[in-house]
Amino acid sequence: MQIIRFSAKGWRARFDDGFDESNIARVADAFAYIWSEAKRGATVYVGYDTRYAALLHARVVARTLSMRGLRAIVSDAPCPTPALGWAVAQDDEAVGGIMITASGAASEYGGISARNDDGGPVSEEFYDAAARVVSSAPVEATGKFEERDIVSPYLEHLAQCVDSSVIAQASLSVVVDPMYGAGRGYLARLLRSMGCRVHEIHGETMADFGGLQPVPSEPWVETCKQAVRSFGCDAGLVLDGDADRFGLVDEKGRFVTPHRMVPLIMEHLVEDRGEHGRIVDTFSCSAYVRRQAVNLGCPFTAVPMGFSRVYREFVENDVLLGADEFGGVCVPKIFCERDGMLAALLVVELLAARKKSVSELVDELNENLGTMNYIRRNIQLDAASIQAFRNILPGLNPHEVCGMKPSVVAHSDGLVLVFENDSWVQLRPSRTEPLVRACSEASDVGLANRLAEEACKGALKALP
Repeated sequence: MQIIRFSAKGWRARFDDGFDESNIARVADAFAYIWSEAKRGATVYVGYDTRYAALLHARVVARTLSMRGLRAIVSDAPCPTPALGWAVAQDDEAVGGIMITASGAASEYGGISARNDDGGPVSEEFYDAAARVVSSAPVEATGKFEERDIVSPYLEHLAQCVDSSVIAQASLSVVVDPMYGAGRGYLARLLRSMGCRVHEIHGETMADFGGLQPVPSEPWVETCKQAVRSFGCDAGLVLDGDADRFGLVDEKGRFVTPHRMVPLIMEHLVEDRGEHGRIVDTFSCSAYVRRQAVNLGCPFTAVPMGFSRVYREFVENDVLLGADEFGGVCVPKIFCERDGMLAALLVVELLAARKKSVSELVDELNENLGTMNYIRRNIQLDAASIQAFRNILPGLNPHEVCGMKPSVVAHSDGLVLVFENDSWVQLRPSRTEPLVRACSEASDVGLANRLAEEACKGALKALP
């Protein structure tokens, strides 16, 4: 039998290299073993996206859960990951959930992730425990399960999270791009019910996603950018494959990076909605977020890469917003999970409340916070070199990069070097792919590029 290796995102594999009914049942059985030991007879919800055979795989999961004495409830339609989490969180008898999705990965991949009893992501310790109990033999998947509409209650909840009357008065026109994923039809329906004129693209069924990788960033948002210009819309709203992340396109058809989109949402929550609390972000996100937190008078915490680390901060109950550098936004007072559809609704509410265009709001942001240029590069390495890189990182302590001495050197998430004027660079081996990510930011784009280049060269020279 194939060896199952979990990452912080659960388990992923290509459909032609192990992501099949047999291995899916083994993974579901490992999760079921943990949950049944904790609370026999508890409920587990199962959701799925729009990938190849996703419903079939969800039913395999449900039958496997049932064999362990758990009550399995399967969504009756493709559902966003936040919708699955919401269903789990609202059911006192639920011990967790399983989502069949590979999120923003290409269509050749399938994946399984688990949800905690509050609807948020499970810990890495949960996946470690599952890895220890995965069966080495085929698992029987013949139990019974129920099917239920778990998306409609979630959509009703989302509609109550924003002021629909303010949105209706603005009469906005938007392009919605679910990227053929689990958010198709849902965000468009919500916005139309609030009086928006909506043009949905990439909303049909397409098993190969039309060659599109469902990630709300460049270059995959190009069609949305073109549609915004073609229809003369106020904004483009892009969801990833399981609708837990969000990308924004302005009225001129330009992509707004998460490093500016997140501070806009922060400003809206504090200044327009009168909310307050701590901001939590990952080290590799923009200095813009920290600057905005200071500007708004909000405490700020940076954590290592991975939304599960952001999620752990919510236990303090003082967090207003949690985010990652990929467009994942969570407002824990509403729901403790990244939610691309909620982020999109908050942006629409912002446009309606301010009566300004996206580009005007971004220009104001740049004027208030200063200009920063963010660079991200991937360095492809073989598995042995990746491990060697991990081994040497804790010992790297460069005294100078690009003629500048770092004011902070941190090793809690790869290698992070911080310089004056908020310039910084990070090197971090990926936990899921054979590459090293290099991220940098500086007020001068040339400096940002040089920081990334020099840090990469210096680290690679240190390899044995």
